[in-house]
Amino acid sequence: MLTMILGTAENNVYVQIALIMLVGLLAKNAILIVEFALDRRKMGMSITAAAMHGAAARLRPILMTSMAMIIGLLPLMFASGAGANGYRALGTTAIGGMLIGMICQIFVVPTLFRIFEGIQERFKPMNFTDIENADATPDIEQYTKSEKQ
Repeated sequence: MLTMILGTAENNVYVQIALIMLVGLLAKNAILIVEFALDRRKMGMSITAAAMHGAAARLRPILMTSMAMIIGLLPLMFASGAGANGYRALGTTAIGGMLIGMICQIFVVPTLFRIFEGIQERFKPMNFTDIENADATPDIEQYTKSEKQ
């Protein structure tokens, strides 16, 4: 919406389509972060560490898909000719929403995971399934390698 206001676009069907598309794409990324964090939590990590590892592990894929979408939508944002107003509205809204969503998602989703997982575990404690971290050993080693090697 902010980029729509800055880009002087009006709220039309193109803007609404872009917003619906953004909800789907940003929700998919958030679900992947939470799923990874929840797997790590079930292996015995603290809630905060699991949230941080979830965000760190999904950072590259989120950045890659988001930037690919943004670069792919640039021609719509700078369209000219017949139908350019609709293309510009769609492109501006989608690019701006994806940039803002991508930046916020990296910080907001782990924070919300920490808050809601803490609330949930007060009522129903976590059942740890893989205490030895057999499934996560390669992932954990990736984030804990020392600089001395």
